[in-house]
Order: sequence, then C-alpha cells, then structure tokens
Amino acid sequence: MTDIQSPAPRRKLPIFTGIAVLIALAILISLGTWQVERLHWKEGLLADIAERRVAAPVPLADIESMASQGGDIEYRTVTVTGRYINNKERHFFATWRGQTGYYIYTPLQLEDGRYLFVNRGFVPYENKEPEMRMQGQLTDQQTVTGLARAKLPGKPSSLVPDNDVAKNIFYWKDLDVMASSVDLDKASVIPFFVDADSTPNPAGFPIGGVTQVDLPNDHLQYAFTWYGLAVVLAVVVAISWFRPRKGAAQ
Repeated sequence: MTDIQSPAPRRKLPIFTGIAVLIALAILISLGTWQVERLHWKEGLLADIAERRVAAPVPLADIESMASQGGDIEYRTVTVTGRYINNKERHFFATWRGQTGYYIYTPLQLEDGRYLFVNRGFVPYENKEPEMRMQGQLTDQQTVTGLARAKLPGKPSSLVPDNDVAKNIFYWKDLDVMASSVDLDKASVIPFFVDADSTPNPAGFPIGGVTQVDLPNDHLQYAFTWYGLAVVLAVVVAISWFRPRKGAAQ
C-alpha cells in the first residue's frame, strides 16, 4: 500500500509574538490612516489659501479685528494707505527666482500715527542700499494692496542664523526687533506684516508680489509608506506561518 503523506504541520507563532505582530499592524495602519486624514486637511487648507489670495481686498481694520479675536489672517488680501518711512527700512535675506538678495520691509505710517511693516518686495544683492534704487523710494501717500502675514512667535529653527541687526540683515522676521532697531515703539506697530502685491515700482525695484506659499504636502507618500510596511509585515508573518517546520515528515 502507498503511504498517504499528511500535510506538513504549520509553524506556531508564540502568543507574545502574535500579540506584538497585531499591535504593530494596528500601529502601522493607524499611522497610514492618520496621514490620509492629514492629506484631506492639507488639501482643504491649500484650497482655502488659494481662495484668500484672489479674494477682494478688505480694509486693514477688518484684518486687525480678526487677529485680535485669534482668527487666521494668513494670506488674506488687505488694502492700507499711508506713507513709507524709507529711512527705517529693514532687509530680509532672501532668494527670488534663483537670485540672491533681500526683501525690503519698510514701515508704512498710517493716518492714526501707527506703523505697519510692509514687505515691498525683492531687490538683488547689489541693490540692498537705498541709494542704489532711489526711484523706488516712494515719499508721497501710498495705497498698498497685499497679503496679511502673521507675526512669528519665535525663531523658526536653530538652523536659522541669528539676525545681524548691526548690518541690517534679518534671517527671520522678528517684528519686535525690526521695530526696536529703528526706534519704533512696539505699542505703535501693527502686530503683523503685509506683503505688497506685484504692482510695479519706479525703475522696477523693489519687485513686489514675492509671497511664497511653502506648505509641503507629502502626506499621500507617507500614507503609502505606512500602509506598505503593514502589508510587508503581514506577508512576512504569513510566509513564516505557512512554511513547513524543519524536520517535518515528508
């Protein structure tokens, strides 16, 4: 008679190993799901910002009211009227379309005597000093349309250099120091910035409309990574489960 071979016995996972595998799978799947949720949130935020940037401009008072109530003022279109105090401009180190230079932040004095720092735009490195762009040093009353930008709560990262106030070179937008370095009382300065739009300035400088929306959206990639790791773990466990034990009867 021919012997009937019985199926090779499966490997048995120790109970603690099985529990650890289940916990790991749950964590990986949860992380993937969280990234999907973050993806939907980020897409909604980007769509909201896109709408704000093309919306009709509102008076400065509306943005101030929103800011005082803790609202999100970032990238909201605003219009404001005043006179530039050109001898108090501050220079923020920046790169624009591959060229190194500075964003020119100039306090705009409002009719009520307060000041609003306006990012007038970009100038190349060689045009840092005002005398190299005198035609752009506007002196009469100006109406500026641009995007509201929130005040930073602190230095963005330890990797960012410290601001060199003595040389008027700022590496991060410290509004309080920008104001105090030109003898402006903090109480008289609007607690946010405005990035001017692309309305041309005389002789071309500064170049307005330099606002960049730098919000990376890598959540889909991260979701695939976490879900992929969960699949790999499940496959490895399945192979281990179904592979015959060594020494099993043939």
